[in-house]
Amino acid sequence: MFGKIAYTWDLMRASLDILKKDKTLLIFPLLSGICCIIVAASFFLPIVVTDSWQPPSGETEIVQQVVYYGTLFLFYFSMYFVITFFNAATISCAVLRMAGGEPTVADGFREAFARLHLIVAWALVSATIGLLLRMIEERSKLAGKLIAAFLGAAWSVMSFMVVPILVVERKGPFAAMKGSLELLGKTWGEQLAGNFSFGLIFTLLGIPAYGIFALGFFSGNLLVLALCVAGGILYLIILALVQSALQSIFQAAVYLHARIPGGATAFPTGLLETAMGQK
Repeated sequence: MFGKIAYTWDLMRASLDILKKDKTLLIFPLLSGICCIIVAASFFLPIVVTDSWQPPSGETEIVQQVVYYGTLFLFYFSMYFVITFFNAATISCAVLRMAGGEPTVADGFREAFARLHLIVAWALVSATIGLLLRMIEERSKLAGKLIAAFLGAAWSVMSFMVVPILVVERKGPFAAMKGSLELLGKTWGEQLAGNFSFGLIFTLLGIPAYGIFALGFFSGNLLVLALCVAGGILYLIILALVQSALQSIFQAAVYLHARIPGGATAFPTGLLETAMGQK
């Protein structure tokens, strides 16, 4: 386990070296987070105000079920669209940077807008899968939750390369998914999923924030508590932005190394070959 953590740390440092050269990449996950909050508020605030959100039960009328799942689908679509759009912008800039270019925020937005129809199509596919997983989870108890969790994890692994393919090759969602599966079976394998555990690293890095929260709570001073809570939240937000940017950079690097040997010139080739577990 510690070997995997050390290796993942090396991958993060390599990605961080690229992020240091182009700190504006952090703008995209920041805007993505803000837009996601706006989307969530636009759905949840009317529901809270009207108190009209009732998950369907076995005896629920068909109209209520259609409204419930239709609203969920629109929510999933909106969220996936926002996340994919800004991820595409980040990956576009990362690809250009690793090819020796000097990308700007405007370049990222231009590339994402140029693929808007592909992003919409992928958001529709992702929302459909998300809704199906939600229905599986809701219509059965423990077994449904376990099955939904397993299928969700499998979907994340299989679709790992979709956005880079969408960005670079301008393929539609099904062709991009096929390409992602091809890369998974040919050069990627389970070793990447085991080694590339950025989530674990950032979970460990997030521990100090909870220490700050505890410090404020036990201080007995309201001002200290407020400052500690604000500082801890700010730290977690910055950590989340960095994690998102680093993951997009790594996605772009793995894609370039798999599709265009030598294409990720700014990323240590040895690390990528180990991560991908080439046969």
